[in-house]
Amino acid sequence: MPTEDASGRVISAADANRRLQVLDDYERTGISWIWATDAEDRLIYFSPAASESLDGGLDTLLDKPLSDLFEIDPDNAERTDRPIKFQLKARNKIAELPVRLVRDRYQAVGKERWWSLSGQPKFDAGGKFEGYRGSAKDITTAYVRAREDSRLAEYDSLTGLANRHRMNRKLETTLAAYKSAKRSCALFMMDLDKFKQVNDTMGHPAGDNLLRQVAERLRAILGDKGEIGRLGGDEFQVMLPDIDDRGQLGDLAEKVIQMLSSPYQIEGKRAIIGASVGISVAPYDGLEAEEIVNAADLALYAAKNSGRGTYRFYSVDLKDEETERQELLDDMREALATGGMEMHYQPVVRTKDNMVVGFEALMRWEHPERGNVSPGVFIPAAEESDLINQLGEFALRRACEDALAWPETVRIAVNVSAKQFANKGFPAIVSQVLEDTGIAPDRVELELTETVFMGDVDVTDETFRILKGLGVRLALDDFGTGYSSLSYLRSAPFDKIKVDKSFVDTCTQKNENSAKIITAIIGLSKALGMDTTVEGVEAFDQFDLVTEKGAEYIQGWIYSKARPQADILEYIANGGFKIEPSGPETYRPERRSVFRRIGVIHEDCRYDAVMRDLSKTGSRIEGLVGVPVGTGLVLDLGGGQLVVCRVRRSQDAMIGVEFETPLVSDGAGGLVTRHRVSPYALAAAGMPLAALPPGNYPSAMLGESNGKPQFLQVAVQKS
Repeated sequence: MPTEDASGRVISAADANRRLQVLDDYERTGISWIWATDAEDRLIYFSPAASESLDGGLDTLLDKPLSDLFEIDPDNAERTDRPIKFQLKARNKIAELPVRLVRDRYQAVGKERWWSLSGQPKFDAGGKFEGYRGSAKDITTAYVRAREDSRLAEYDSLTGLANRHRMNRKLETTLAAYKSAKRSCALFMMDLDKFKQVNDTMGHPAGDNLLRQVAERLRAILGDKGEIGRLGGDEFQVMLPDIDDRGQLGDLAEKVIQMLSSPYQIEGKRAIIGASVGISVAPYDGLEAEEIVNAADLALYAAKNSGRGTYRFYSVDLKDEETERQELLDDMREALATGGMEMHYQPVVRTKDNMVVGFEALMRWEHPERGNVSPGVFIPAAEESDLINQLGEFALRRACEDALAWPETVRIAVNVSAKQFANKGFPAIVSQVLEDTGIAPDRVELELTETVFMGDVDVTDETFRILKGLGVRLALDDFGTGYSSLSYLRSAPFDKIKVDKSFVDTCTQKNENSAKIITAIIGLSKALGMDTTVEGVEAFDQFDLVTEKGAEYIQGWIYSKARPQADILEYIANGGFKIEPSGPETYRPERRSVFRRIGVIHEDCRYDAVMRDLSKTGSRIEGLVGVPVGTGLVLDLGGGQLVVCRVRRSQDAMIGVEFETPLVSDGAGGLVTRHRVSPYALAAAGMPLAALPPGNYPSAMLGESNGKPQFLQVAVQKS
């Protein structure tokens, strides 16, 4: 109990005036403020000292609904706080809630102030709500510092993109939410090609500058389609919610690669890099974040092994790709040592008189166990190792030696990879081959692609100077498929431009600009005094179009496929060096020969069959007898890929079908469906919710066949 002497000093609960004086003194300290609302949640009192933090004073706030005055940080997406209006309506206790005055209405932009709001609902003796009573204090300095610390922990300080920590958490939370919502989510994993070379030759500040420009380009390309992150070094990741269309994803990946591969200006110098992209899609390639990341990583690894500058979708057969690649390299070394590699030659023909003016040397490899191995497989693998230099020297030497047996007016063209070209010893190798074989330098044509410009500019220019000094010719291959070919023509001493086959493939199709592009390239080369060769002409409709556009030289199957030296010598011995064009009247999209076991679904019956060839628009299928023309079918290609099609040809056990929706590229020369059957659909049919297993499964999804088969199924063996 207070002493008698202290009774005058102690403020009792009944002394309202002195208590009010203490409250006034406390409010003036600015440590915190007092506020109150009425039963309608309107602000009826706020400490006068708070007016110092307001542009218009307390009158702008009083008698306004509290929920209209304050807002929770809209930039902090990770906060789980309910909106203020919800908390007030629920009569919840408010405890140290960070808020700010609503911008543009009660507080000017750029004068942001953060307050910590606390309050308790007040009820009368009968339980009727009378309003809130609470306190508030200014926490601007501490809150802004904490938010900045949080931002630094979530974002990459160099590029401003999300960092690995944020991307991992974002992917985990998104996939967890999407499981119940049965939604899809795609993931891009990206590496920059040749970035290390920029860092080594131009310095780390230049490398940092380049990474910032890469980040800006990614933001410009992707916009609000998804979350972009930098995982570290030259590794980037993009999360794309609600996209599973592989056609759309492939187009987007191509755009990313193209934009990131255009030249960068850094401190007055030009730097050129490339990009490779691996793509996975949940729930088809996995349900958990770790599964999707691993799948995209494997796809990226495959894209880089395919020659870089490309994209690749994940598929189950990528899991053993690293082992497969090493075995391939070992076999390639043995083939080089034992004569297993050979050169074939495809003629380049002058259109005005159909005379052969040259050959392009193309490497062929007949493996004793694998059979014919495509250059599209072994060349990229060699480029990932030092083996490409040995392979390239072999090709150049053998081609020059073989060309000595041809007429002296006929040139030989040899492909040179960017890695060969970047080798400082490459000009010396060319010089040695010329000296050893004695071939005239102007009969040798080195075919280069734009990727040679991804190296050091000064080294590239010096290599060009030395090669031209040797007297060899230079050709720019695959022209028009890169981003900025015109700048290369201005600076590099090319003698020839080669129009890429991709333009020829589509030059006769409606709504395509390929014919206009071919016309422009031919006109440009003539203006620059260069020759032009149009590649990949296979049919007369293409032949007629490109010759009408002014093509003087053509290389394609309409004249001849690549042939071994023995065939070329036999042809020369028979006195012929003129080839008449021969081929189909119209071009058909390329069909790939395959032997692939698939399922064929008709009404409520399922059959096993074999796909013999495949294109974007159709396929030839063996194994069913008695299928009428016009029959509608569904093909199960495995891995969730179902294709609706209609029979256009039928003879014995072979049918030809046309797809309702064309297939799309998988980024590695293969074809896939745009969409896949989700494992969520399988779960709805009673199957466990898990990543799709490899192989065929629609029978499990559709249930057992109860109908009577209408077609005869026959067994098909691989010949």
